[in-house]
Amino acid sequence: MRRRTSAALALSLAFTACLPAAPVASATTTPACDHRPLESALKSLRGAGASGISVALKSPRCGHWKGGVGLADLRTGRKVTGDEHSRIASDTKTWVATVVLQLVAEGRIRLDENVDHYLPGLIRTEQYDGRRITVRQLLQHTSGLPDYLEAPYWQDETEHRWEHFEPLWTVRQALKLPPPKDRPASGFSYSNTNYNLAGLIVSKVTGHSISTEIRQRIINPLGLRHTSWPGDRTRLPSPDLRAYVKRGGKLRDWTEWNVSGSDASGALVSTAADVTAFWTALMSGRLLPAAQLAEMKRTVPDGEGGRYGLGVERYASTPRLVTWGHSGFMETGHKLRNAATGDGSRSVTLLVGSEEFDEDRVDAALAQLIRDLR
Repeated sequence: MRRRTSAALALSLAFTACLPAAPVASATTTPACDHRPLESALKSLRGAGASGISVALKSPRCGHWKGGVGLADLRTGRKVTGDEHSRIASDTKTWVATVVLQLVAEGRIRLDENVDHYLPGLIRTEQYDGRRITVRQLLQHTSGLPDYLEAPYWQDETEHRWEHFEPLWTVRQALKLPPPKDRPASGFSYSNTNYNLAGLIVSKVTGHSISTEIRQRIINPLGLRHTSWPGDRTRLPSPDLRAYVKRGGKLRDWTEWNVSGSDASGALVSTAADVTAFWTALMSGRLLPAAQLAEMKRTVPDGEGGRYGLGVERYASTPRLVTWGHSGFMETGHKLRNAATGDGSRSVTLLVGSEEFDEDRVDAALAQLIRDLR
């Protein structure tokens, strides 16, 4: 759920991707898939220093493909196949924003209505006032609310590993903290509190939990059989992508974790193929009317050279190629990188089972895939 940078961790990788057979082209068929960008990207990912990376992609000529590099489980030697379940962390925010914007399209939520309208009296402190914070600002991280994970309670990341937390409790923790410092002129300040609040608004408006709304509005209609809300379940469905962190000079498996406190800011479990299918559907207009998709893509500077919309990150790989995605990092060690073209014709997702790896190499491989695949 946090944004973090990582140093390279030297782990030996096994190259496990099986490339699809090239279709036979004819004068009347679509040109064949060019495998070279995929081969090059997988070779680069092999040297990224991660234990294992699960990959899924979709493009007009290459169709749907999944595979990966490395090991899904270092203890057993199980190789990555592309079917692994992982925590997708902050990519969850895009799914939540999609639900909110669907409710906007239905006239049940207004983006520029204040939070207090939906959650009366919840945000009323000397520093924060829900009457001056809008739903749009929650989704765009311009609310000025601090991140509840900055509270001293969370500084020992393993102390509360098995505990259940309600999203309302995380919000109340955040309200005790001072406002974020050094916000850019846009007011952007990334805060998981914003999305736990958005989830509470969805629950108040619909009478259902955000997990139920995601299942009914996204998971079931798209047939995403490998995406789930874990609740208090600490284990991932099988097959899983084990996650590793380095602590005290030792590599530790931290896959099992109760992430209930993450809630709407980062709780979802999925596979690379399901995440790719979601982003394909979102960008192609299957999940949102054109007006709400346009609102999602209205961005502000994030103060770090990027731009953020309503639950989406805007990437400008080249002057002529703009793509959309949402990275993710979970305290368990799971990380996610993805990108999709604005029309959904191409989409790529990488799930990484290591806290530390060469992020520049991984990002470059992702950019190569989304740029060069046809």
